[in-house]
Amino acid sequence: MKFIKIHDQDMVAVALTNLSAGEIVSSDNKEIILLEDIPNAHKIALIDITKGEQIIKYGNSIGTATSNIKAGQWVHDHNVETNANKRKEYTYHFNSDSIFPGTTTETFMGYERADGNAGVRNHLAIIPTVFCANGPLNRIADLARAKYQETSNFDGVLAFNHPNGCAQTGKDLDMTSKIISGIIKSPNFGGVLVVSLGCEVNDVLHLKKFLGDYDESKVKFLVLQDVDDEFSEGLVLCDELYKEIEKDIRQPLNFDKLHIALNCGGSDGLSGITANKIVGGIAEIFVKKGATVNMTEVPEMFGAEHLLMNRAVNKEVFQDTVNMINDYIDYFERYGERVSDNPSQGNKAGGLSTLEEKSLGCIQKGGQCAIMEVLKHGERATKNGYILISGPGNDIIGITGQIVAGAVLTIFTTGRGTPAGYAGPLFKLSTNSALANKKPGWIDFNAGRLVEGALADDLITELYGSIVDTINGEYLTKNESNGYYQFGIMRDGVNL
Repeated sequence: MKFIKIHDQDMVAVALTNLSAGEIVSSDNKEIILLEDIPNAHKIALIDITKGEQIIKYGNSIGTATSNIKAGQWVHDHNVETNANKRKEYTYHFNSDSIFPGTTTETFMGYERADGNAGVRNHLAIIPTVFCANGPLNRIADLARAKYQETSNFDGVLAFNHPNGCAQTGKDLDMTSKIISGIIKSPNFGGVLVVSLGCEVNDVLHLKKFLGDYDESKVKFLVLQDVDDEFSEGLVLCDELYKEIEKDIRQPLNFDKLHIALNCGGSDGLSGITANKIVGGIAEIFVKKGATVNMTEVPEMFGAEHLLMNRAVNKEVFQDTVNMINDYIDYFERYGERVSDNPSQGNKAGGLSTLEEKSLGCIQKGGQCAIMEVLKHGERATKNGYILISGPGNDIIGITGQIVAGAVLTIFTTGRGTPAGYAGPLFKLSTNSALANKKPGWIDFNAGRLVEGALADDLITELYGSIVDTINGEYLTKNESNGYYQFGIMRDGVNL
């Protein structure tokens, strides 16, 4: 197979290898002579397309033709322009094929926390309130790692650095406090040491306004300016936390306590065809079992947002989705930027021409799940099933927001590849076999096999087994085995 046509109505197909001018391909029982070279994962025109006509892929418009395009020509950003910058009016038409949360007696092996949430890892996390604490924090973490042995119920010490916490004000400062508080409450942390300098605007007092109720045996605070020796004092607090963590036991828990995030980065022309499509099948399985599955990347919904809106469970959630989209348009306009500045140059090199095309592939990750709730960035989920979270396409900020919402595992698809890890296990799927073979130290699952003869149902079954093994602690994702962890905080304000 040299190319794939996704939807019956599509005017374009996606090359599955580098194709040369003069080659003959067949589509819908018609032979097409390629008029120019077509790079792998890029688009071929299957019919003649007139300048000004909407170009259809995934059964939806991915933009407007800027010139006449003949069948067999390369379709890319040189002859397609986006429509994504236009503000739209939306009408609610519920998609009756949407999948609602179900129930099951099946269980996974996790750590039940006092607040009712469940983790799939049991780490001691050390988190700063401000960038000034990053250096001492890292040293305290090194001392703790040397002292505590990883066991079957203790997954080790994680140290997080970030550049925020001072010279901030207003809503920007509050967002920093909200995100750090949400990370502190991750169910994957059996204990947390919060390290403050003492004079920062995001001091312990300000942070606690957003932290709310917490288990004092599981969360400790160290203020560097208040102690003579921050290293010995820090290790004493770590000792107290470690004693509590040792009491935690992995146990069978119903799937309604599981919360998974879906995200993607470094997308290419195969993302919506292979990895995202398979992950959509996984999302449907977990939702049917009563789990919570969340998705963000609002700028990568534009051009596909109407499909999401029609999966909203009711008119209220529909309006929340509309508001989320329009709020992001306002955010871009406030800074004089355009929504369509996404996709990136890497996305375009991988075959994606417009934001609509990227978005239509991106939302495949949610399958046909009904949207049960829409959250603002920094909020925590209150519903089971499929939920949307306001957040950017930027991986580190978006995934951090998903973890703050309660996710304990992120399923991440990539066509270009990334070694990055975030504040928890990140299970990575490659959209193509070339990436999986080139970067086995980054990739957990090769979804590229879908266009090489493997059946979608077989890959979904295989992937589900691998995800459950990860949840149960029987498999460590590549970011975990590499020791790659970080989190990022949304900024929207002045620096004082």
